[in-house]
Amino acid sequence: MNNLQVVIDAGHGGTDPGAVSSSGVREKDLTLQIAQYMYQKFQEAGIPVTLIRPSDETLSPTERVQRILNAYGNNPNVVVISNHINAAGSGIQGAEGAEVIYALRNNDTLAKNVLQALENSGQVVRKYFQRRLPSDTSKDYYFIHRNTGRTEPIIVEYGFIDNPTDLAKIQNNYKNYVDAVVNAVITTKRGGTVTPSVPGSTSGNTYTVKSGDSLWSIANKYNTTVNELKSLNNLTSNNLSVGQVLKVPGSSGSTGGTVIPTDNTYTVKSGDSLWSIANKFNTTVNELMKLNNLSNSNLSVGQVLKIKEGSSSGSGSSNNTGANTYTVKSGDSLWSIANKFNTTVNNLKSLNNLTSDNLSIGQVLKISGSSTNAPAETTENVYTVKAGDSLWSIANKYGTDINTIKSLNNLSSNTLMIGQTLKVPSSEASGNTYTVKSGDSLWSIANKYGTNVNTLKNLNGLSSNTLTIGQTLKLP
Repeated sequence: MNNLQVVIDAGHGGTDPGAVSSSGVREKDLTLQIAQYMYQKFQEAGIPVTLIRPSDETLSPTERVQRILNAYGNNPNVVVISNHINAAGSGIQGAEGAEVIYALRNNDTLAKNVLQALENSGQVVRKYFQRRLPSDTSKDYYFIHRNTGRTEPIIVEYGFIDNPTDLAKIQNNYKNYVDAVVNAVITTKRGGTVTPSVPGSTSGNTYTVKSGDSLWSIANKYNTTVNELKSLNNLTSNNLSVGQVLKVPGSSGSTGGTVIPTDNTYTVKSGDSLWSIANKFNTTVNELMKLNNLSNSNLSVGQVLKIKEGSSSGSGSSNNTGANTYTVKSGDSLWSIANKFNTTVNNLKSLNNLTSDNLSIGQVLKISGSSTNAPAETTENVYTVKAGDSLWSIANKYGTDINTIKSLNNLSSNTLMIGQTLKVPSSEASGNTYTVKSGDSLWSIANKYGTNVNTLKNLNGLSSNTLTIGQTLKLP
């Protein structure tokens, strides 16, 4: 299925915290962290993907379903992944492991493969199953299955929040679990299968393809890109055969990634892009362009680039064609552009009349209706980590990105501790109001300013979600 499209749901949110652990960890925060990382991984794989709850927002079942169906329409090519953390409830101790629940209208293949992949990634697994509505057994129990038309929805329960051991496993390994789910979805819907076999063999700098592999999953395993693998192996398509031997970067026994040399430089090789290099070294395209005085994203094989280390002051300026516009360059996505300009994917799509997430290099996008589209100058502020926080939720709250916060605080991992003090950028906003422009919605404005729809409605005395262009809203 080459026309696979994915909708990601972060369970609960806003006034609905979901299950809560004895230590105060809330399901809604953990599912948002999982969903955001999952969104990034599907984008990196080139799969059209939409995240329907990108912030801590209250969503009714009706609105949640509406956003799912609005993402890519009501069709069976759409896979919906609703992320949740289980709870056994009072009086039950020691329940652990992942479960996958699938809709009555679908077969069990995807659910079975996702659960198998989670087991291969190291999580204990329980079962994959369907659940029927007791009052009408012809219908699904969960609305995410029952009301989502012809799409293929699965609910993934990663483990139990009320089991401290299971919760710690999820918090420490959620990226591995998400990688497993993403790979299982891609390989299943493109005709492959996920098997419990030992990962494909390696010999020196080669890898032997096994059932279920894709160029993306192999590239991810060796911390490289699909284009690099195709270039190394003179491939003209993404098709692979079981038993095929591929050249891979790195040496056996290593992670396959490229280590930053002691002189902090990197030599460009065939298939590289600024985006792939930035991703490999945990930096940004803008950082690399600024550090190397690049005016565009073109690279030459053999070119030596400086690699950023140490603190960063932010994303820097970008190659705009004029006020309120941005010219798409290699490696860009709607999500990265929205994040850069402190807006949302939906807002960009609305402003530019886009019907999909696909972009073309050189395409000119409208960014906003404000007088400037550059990120605001920032000063440092201080934030104290509380239960349920993640680097992503804090970055979203302050209109920045994870790498900027890590750079400001010299962090080498995404792990946080309750009570930890972080430096965060503080935008110098002009007042606490916002003027509604074409394409805005309460949801996009709430997402932009790190709040939720209900807060905006209460603050402005609104009884509906209807807005008018030029309307002034109070902001929290």
